[in-house]
Amino acid sequence: MRIGELAERTGLSRDTVRFYERTGLLTARRLPNGYRDFPPEAVPWLRYVRTAQALGFSLAEIARTGAELDGAPDAAERLSELLRQKIALIDERTAELAALRADLVERAASGCPLAPS
Repeated sequence: MRIGELAERTGLSRDTVRFYERTGLLTARRLPNGYRDFPPEAVPWLRYVRTAQALGFSLAEIARTGAELDGAPDAAERLSELLRQKIALIDERTAELAALRADLVERAASGCPLAPS
C-alpha cells in the first residue's frame, strides 16, 4: 500500500510514517515510479509502535524489542515482563521525584534555601 493509505489506516501523518521509515522502524520497497510500497503488516506494527510510545517506551526500545518479539512463541509473556520492568522504572522515578519534592519544600520553607542540607 502507498504511504497515503498507510497514513490514513493508522491515523498517522505521512511525515510520521516517513520518520519511522528513516529511523528503521518501518521498511518499504520502492516501486519503479519511486513510490513507497508498504506491506499490509505495517498497519498493526505502526499501531503497536504508537501504543508502546504511549506506554513510555522509546523508539529505540520499540525497535529492539519488536525484533525480539516478532514471531516468538512466548511473545505475550516477554511483553508482559517488559511492562513489569517499565512499571519498576516508573516506581523508581516516582520515589526519586518524591524525595526531590520533599527537599524543595523543606528548602522553600527555610530562611536560606540554597544552604547545604
